[in-house]
Amino acid sequence: MGNEQLDQLRDKLDEVNIQILDLINSRAEIVKEIGEIKEKQGAIYYDPVRERDMLNKITAKNNGPFEDSTIVHLFKEIFKAGLELQKDDHRKALLVSRKKKPEDTVIEINGERFGDGNQHFIMGPCAVESYEQVAEVAAAVKKQGLKLLRGGAFKPRTSPYDFQGLGLEGLKILKRVADEYELAVVSEIVNPADIEKAVEYIDVIQIGARNMQNFELLKAAGEVNKPVLLKRGLSATISEFINAAEYIMSRGNGNIILCERGIRTYERATRNTLDITAVPILKQETHLPVMVDVTHSTGRRDLLLPAAKAALAIGADGVMAEVHPDPAVALSDSAQQMDIETFNTFMNELKK
Repeated sequence: MGNEQLDQLRDKLDEVNIQILDLINSRAEIVKEIGEIKEKQGAIYYDPVRERDMLNKITAKNNGPFEDSTIVHLFKEIFKAGLELQKDDHRKALLVSRKKKPEDTVIEINGERFGDGNQHFIMGPCAVESYEQVAEVAAAVKKQGLKLLRGGAFKPRTSPYDFQGLGLEGLKILKRVADEYELAVVSEIVNPADIEKAVEYIDVIQIGARNMQNFELLKAAGEVNKPVLLKRGLSATISEFINAAEYIMSRGNGNIILCERGIRTYERATRNTLDITAVPILKQETHLPVMVDVTHSTGRRDLLLPAAKAALAIGADGVMAEVHPDPAVALSDSAQQMDIETFNTFMNELKK
């Protein structure tokens, strides 16, 4: 008799388990619908006030045998699972997400195929200062077998009294030199209004750290047929970085290269703190190529080579760094740029 009664109770327990499962899944469907509405409204997923209100209503109906604290713990786990479901749906919906497009995006620029599993390099001066300066760097870049030349024509600087770049004249110099040495031009644009003119002179639009959340600039870059190199903001989370890329892709331009360039932390030994683990996370979360700017992340010539080795070892698609014929007289960032001899050593070491 005892065994028969035990079996009946177990059967009843199995039925209750299935009922709980059905109710949890029904709740999950409602949570997903709420998440879709919140996403359209731009609202945050987690609402602690709403969670506390739900818990109060649940414990008010609790007649035991569980203590209120146990009930709160159980429902908090259910709430947490629902929140993760909302976030997962959001990640799946993003055009840049690997869940949306499992295969790697490969971007061809002047014969270089970023995202193809090989290592790529973008080198050049921090700022365009003269034709002679850019040409000397371009010759060294060409000699190393590289195909992309970076250089700043528009320079957003912390101080309004620092060198702001040569503007359109700088782009013209870059274009002239690049044509002479058969290189592609990578240069930063800071104003959406300048993109239309700039695309005549550059092959890759760079959006710098200070403009990562300049949403009008992101949208403008998304509306032109040019690859975009998007740098991570000084204090941006990886999620914010990915969503900045989504702004570009949502406007139709899927040729985006993500660039980790260090984030601002309490540490002052380096200019910024290189978040090296951002590389594999970005590779897992998105299908876009990922580069590392070792110049701005370290701010120190003596750290460029080990930082570059670390970037490539952890899976970066390439490295960006700055080169100047005579860094001591550079109009910007003199302490972090390599001279030609150091650049050649740098490249030879990486090629090993």
